[in-house]
Amino acid sequence: MRAAKTVAALILSLIMMVSLTGCGTVDNGKRIIRISNSQPITHPDNIGLLAFKDYVEKNLGDKYEVQIFPNELLGSSQKAIELVQTGAIEYVVSSTSNLETFNNIYQIFSLPYLFKGLEGFNAVIEDDDFMNSIYESTDESGFRAVAWYTAGVRNIYATKPIRTPDDLKGMKIRVQSSPTNVRMMDMMGAAAVPMSYGEVYTAIQQGVIDGAENSEMALTTMKHGEVAKYYTYNQHQIVPDLLVANLKFLESLTPEERAVFDEAAKISTQAEVQAWNGQIEDVKKQAEEMGVEFIETDMEPFRQKVLPLHEEVLKNNPRLVPIYDSIQSIQNAALDGKGGSRNE
Repeated sequence: MRAAKTVAALILSLIMMVSLTGCGTVDNGKRIIRISNSQPITHPDNIGLLAFKDYVEKNLGDKYEVQIFPNELLGSSQKAIELVQTGAIEYVVSSTSNLETFNNIYQIFSLPYLFKGLEGFNAVIEDDDFMNSIYESTDESGFRAVAWYTAGVRNIYATKPIRTPDDLKGMKIRVQSSPTNVRMMDMMGAAAVPMSYGEVYTAIQQGVIDGAENSEMALTTMKHGEVAKYYTYNQHQIVPDLLVANLKFLESLTPEERAVFDEAAKISTQAEVQAWNGQIEDVKKQAEEMGVEFIETDMEPFRQKVLPLHEEVLKNNPRLVPIYDSIQSIQNAALDGKGGSRNE
């Protein structure tokens, strides 16, 4: 672990030196495009990035080389977003929760029980007009999202069973570094602990925290199922990952180059979603083999605990009100068209 951190620090130092000198090429004259990702190489996010890399290099390989840095090699998601903002690297894959502290428009996705199941989520995330309006609204912050990745439904997992919010009392649960996530977990009854994703395993193992909240994928790709044996389906969030680019880099591309990078982003989404859908059932089986118990519970008590957070956030951040209304309209229309449940 110490050796890995040393290598990561050296790589990061070199990248910062290159950024400061304004040099973004290698000996053969190609520009290096660097992408930071907190997930391991087997994760669907990384598979999506490989598809991005392949398409760019197939079409612009004489000008660009794409380098992917998984496993928080360039630091935590928060640090990597800062690197994208400054232009030290060109891309980062980040949860919208981590983006929230850089531009509060992304606070909308952190609202618990915002979506009416995966059908509602998919209706919103696949609405290009809506999502592009979100992407473009962060230009003032120096970055723009160019693609979304599915990240499943977030639930709570811990070292002891959780069946009701009362079971969370006295427990320390890791959340992403988002004020909304901290507030959400506190309202559920646990003590929220913001922490880098890469630190969660050791923190649970050493008893620093009692659990975390994430999709089932974390149980196997990050081996959290080795130290947290109870996974509770309270379904509190459906939060996408986003591929985020430095805005100046995007604007430096010629129209022809931009078209290639935009298409690569779309292809990466398709590859990531396909990989996710192909892996998730196997992940559950692997977790069960690790000794993880999956607990089905009534999510309504959890939902009732945190629903006041919607009004609280919208009151404190009025720019989210029309976005919130659009999300409700899009998913309600989709569910009505399919005869689905609205579950207000």
